Amino acid sequence: MIAKRLGKNARCRAPQRRAKQLILIVLAGLLLAACVAMPPSTASEGVEGAPASDEVELTIYSGRNENLVGSLLKRYQAMSGVTVNVRYGGTAELVATIMEEGQNSPADVFFGQDAGALGALALAGRFTELPPEILERVDSRFHSGAGNWVGASGRARVFVYNTEMLSEEDVPNDIWALTDPKWKGKVGWAPTNGSFQAFVTALRELEGEERAREWLEAMIANDVRVYAKNTPIVEATGRGEIELGLVNHYYLYRFLAEAPNFMARNHHPSAGDAGSIINVAGVGILDTAKDRAAAEAFVAFLLSDEAQNYFAEETNEYPLVAGVPTAAGLLPLAEVNTPELDLSDLEDLQGTLELLQEVNALE
Repeated sequence: MIAKRLGKNARCRAPQRRAKQLILIVLAGLLLAACVAMPPSTASEGVEGAPASDEVELTIYSGRNENLVGSLLKRYQAMSGVTVNVRYGGTAELVATIMEEGQNSPADVFFGQDAGALGALALAGRFTELPPEILERVDSRFHSGAGNWVGASGRARVFVYNTEMLSEEDVPNDIWALTDPKWKGKVGWAPTNGSFQAFVTALRELEGEERAREWLEAMIANDVRVYAKNTPIVEATGRGEIELGLVNHYYLYRFLAEAPNFMARNHHPSAGDAGSIINVAGVGILDTAKDRAAAEAFVAFLLSDEAQNYFAEETNEYPLVAGVPTAAGLLPLAEVNTPELDLSDLEDLQGTLELLQEVNALE
């Protein structure tokens, strides 16, 4: 949890009219500079010389792993002066927690790892509408049609494969090929992972409930190997424990950064089925948010050039704001053959969890 208090700046907290002002300032890259550079004599006064209000705190429930976004959230706290409290956990777990807590939830913002979880909270009416200044920062396919959540970074579903055991030509281009007996016991998946669950929701949406069930049952019958999350799948692929795994694209790059000769690479399946969706990690403001202006300013920060460059350079995800370059070596988003899918349609997380339990993919 981040809980260090790093100064006050009433100019960042003016009541009522501050929300839109803060958003515009953050998007222009000026909020951070103002909070850092303001002299102590003015930092203790309000916009008209009145004493500053109590220090602003923001509680974020993050389904994004701390080792991916922890340093970014610390950077935001240090530069904005807002005290940021973070609860990390599994995306689906935190969605369930927010639902259970109801209006007693301390959470102001939910930062999830996939559109399915965001959609589930939106479907339950737990998000409030975001201002157009925020939504307009990204292409319309990367935010909800109702405007109550927005993508912060993109991730492609890929097949990671062992380069000693397979050439790229050996890797199939659609998920159904993995049910062939030639892949028996050679493929890994992570059914408890939020991104995998969003992929299954996409499969249900694109091909129907029964076809999704058929694929899951065929994979289980083909002795698919089960892992807790994406990182162990990539690790197992690189050491030859399995030949291929179903993961998000960016996990591989952590291994390559430490060991450039790591024996695994990504393959983007070209069939245009659920195995090649572009999902988003995204954010929404909860209906329990105590300070909407502070929450909106944080969401706007995630779509600032600084944060977008962080996602590109530090986590190897796809930036979603136009003009921010993608990391070297990544297949450009425009070249990924994705299915026609509205990410807002991934909202039925509960239905996917029930299906996974019914086929015994989840214990």
